[in-house]
Amino acid sequence: MTLPPGTPDLEVLDLLVSVAESGSLGAAARRHGISQPAASMRISALERRLRLRLLDRGPTGSALTDAGRSVVEHAQAVLDAARAFGAGVAALHAAQVPHLRIAASKTIADHRIPQWLDAFRESYPEVAVSLEVDNTRHVEELVRNARADIGFVEGPHPPPGLGSRVLGADDLVVVVAPGHRWAHRRRPVTLRELATTPLLWREPGSGTRDTVWEILDAECQPARPAAELGSAAAIVASARAGVAPAVLSRLIAAPDLDSAALVEVPTADSVVLTREFRVIWRRQAPPSGPAEALARCAADGGVARNR
Repeated sequence: MTLPPGTPDLEVLDLLVSVAESGSLGAAARRHGISQPAASMRISALERRLRLRLLDRGPTGSALTDAGRSVVEHAQAVLDAARAFGAGVAALHAAQVPHLRIAASKTIADHRIPQWLDAFRESYPEVAVSLEVDNTRHVEELVRNARADIGFVEGPHPPPGLGSRVLGADDLVVVVAPGHRWAHRRRPVTLRELATTPLLWREPGSGTRDTVWEILDAECQPARPAAELGSAAAIVASARAGVAPAVLSRLIAAPDLDSAALVEVPTADSVVLTREFRVIWRRQAPPSGPAEALARCAADGGVARNR
């Protein structure tokens, strides 16, 4: 079915609707970025095409005729349909773009994901990537509920009910402010000493917290926290202020250790403070394609491989 002869284009219909909405031809012209004479010529051409007088032009301005108001009503329906068509086509384009949804714990997101994504982009530049950052427990839930295709977490154990693969170990260090009594001690801190000292802790659900708690709990019941804080940045700031010692990833503590804003406290040989980085996925949907490629980049430490 072809369009009837004389069917106007969408731009001039949009201009006519703008005249109705703005109340004047001049305002409509400004809205469309054209001069008033040019707008008047386009409306006149539309009137000739439709064989209808749409505007009453007078010395004080222009006003829609009854026919003009009826045409505006029809034009609005046509323009709404055109916008819906454009939105539908845009949605089809968006659906065709490959998309990888990632969830990662805060430490990994800040200190590892950028390097992994840089390598990943070499092989999959067309893939749209979204990243959600939270603590380990929430990342596990995002993957478990299929709100993320793949996740990256840290902690002492594989998450229950999910597939996982160890990517490597992350060293944890005991840090204090330079003025803290532990800053210049010669004797290493023992596990019992660490366990019985109020520390700065991350919030429940953090992989760092779970790891450190399990290590200390194997020695004795850990002391009540000096504070529970929702981010590594808050813990670093509190440790720098001398509130209490903290156990942090070396990745996070490195800048402050290098600048001497924090001091690393030596630990006894029997104290092993490490945690594992893992990639996780739903068992019924093991990583493939872009997800598997990102997992390989993570396992290789950010080295890209050809597809």
